Amino acid sequence: MDRVTAPNQVPPVPPAELPSTLGALRAAGHQYRTVKQELRDNLLARMGSGEDRFPGIVGYEDTVLPEVERALLAGHDMVLLGERGQGKTRLIRSLGALLDEWTPVIPGSVLNEHPMHPITPASRALVDSAGDDLPIGWLHRSMRYGEKLATPDTSVGDLIGDVDPIRLAQGRTLGDPETIHFGLVPRTNRGVFAVNELPDLAERIQVALLNVLEERDIQVRGYQLRLPLDLLLVASANPEDYTNRGRIITPLKDRFGAEIRTHYPLDLDLELSLIRQEADLVAVVPEHVLEVLARFARDVRESPSVDPRSGVSARFAIAAAETVAAAALRRSGLLAGASAASGGGAGSASRPEAPVARIGDTVSVTSTLRGKVEFESGEEGREIEVLAHLLRTATAETFRARLAGLDLSGFTAIVAEGGAVETGELVSSAELLRQVGTVPGLAKVLDRLGLGDAPSPEEAAAGIEFVLEGLHLTRRLGKDVTESGRTVYGDRD
Repeated sequence: MDRVTAPNQVPPVPPAELPSTLGALRAAGHQYRTVKQELRDNLLARMGSGEDRFPGIVGYEDTVLPEVERALLAGHDMVLLGERGQGKTRLIRSLGALLDEWTPVIPGSVLNEHPMHPITPASRALVDSAGDDLPIGWLHRSMRYGEKLATPDTSVGDLIGDVDPIRLAQGRTLGDPETIHFGLVPRTNRGVFAVNELPDLAERIQVALLNVLEERDIQVRGYQLRLPLDLLLVASANPEDYTNRGRIITPLKDRFGAEIRTHYPLDLDLELSLIRQEADLVAVVPEHVLEVLARFARDVRESPSVDPRSGVSARFAIAAAETVAAAALRRSGLLAGASAASGGGAGSASRPEAPVARIGDTVSVTSTLRGKVEFESGEEGREIEVLAHLLRTATAETFRARLAGLDLSGFTAIVAEGGAVETGELVSSAELLRQVGTVPGLAKVLDRLGLGDAPSPEEAAAGIEFVLEGLHLTRRLGKDVTESGRTVYGDRD
């Protein structure tokens, strides 16, 4: 992705009270600061006020963010190292929020030049001729962020710039700096520029960034041109690429002031917080189901069957939660269709099924999400089997953590002496509740699962199905899956 501004982003309109000329800007007491001075001052201001410095960043409060803050305070360009799905790009994009909300620019300058600090010959001449009467514009901080997804076909012209043949055709000479078409990096002057997946950038292209990082200028072909750029350069990389493949040239690595390692959420609560924040759920997913998915993601990361070098993205757990919610919504739709087909249309007194996820809905993630996991070579053909085993393990862990110490004999008594409980994708909550009837201890179970004192029938059904599955996984109930896809819990004998 090439990005200087978000696609179709409309620049915000500056407030009318902002100065409109260079003279008015000076009279207002405005002082020129570099981008890194802006970031440092605004970061310190947020620290002093207790304001959240990096909104939306979960799990890095005591590890990564202090290192990022030290790098910003030191004025260092930085590279973030981490496996996929650790929030590197999200963190990088959040840095733009530390810039001043509005900054003055010379109108028409493609380099966003400050009227008190012009850097191109044309802008310097304009400031000298207009003086305090120079009109100025204002640039919002949302427009001061640029990024480039490094790909092998990226050229120096993309990043730095090249000769514009159209301007040459207009009669300008080849030695005229006005014939240069600037690339993404200089166009983000006075902002934050990010290079995602830096190791994928060809080595000869990486050389073009050396001057940007150290001398803070750019060189375009054979021009005698020195433009002192003012920006913060941030890169991301997978540590496997960065350290083992040797695809980042040594001089470039040396020019980054800070190297910061990112990581996956360190504990279960952080994993859950991330899922709640990021997942776009189309149905209700109870807390115990989310916990199963969070444990599942962590178990997959730690499994010896999974390649640890590629990592298991945080997007895995997020997509799992969204898939489970979609399965619940699908059940709700199918049951509505079945009700209509049997004559229970809009005028029926039967209550429509609300979409609430159950533990049985989690089975769908093992097939739909296997493409997000890189398995060890010896596991070829067993991917779904491995994920299904890890999902059962996560379910059992959650069952023990949530319901340890409770008397669940009321549930085992349901299937005693040949009884059975049938559930599945096309089993409504009303039908499931009818099968189990009144269960001693159900209220305590639902309370432990966070379903409250007055759960809906769908929430109660979700809690009951979770208990039945947990009892099966702890070898206290039997379980069979019918040809129609329904699940039957019964006595182990």
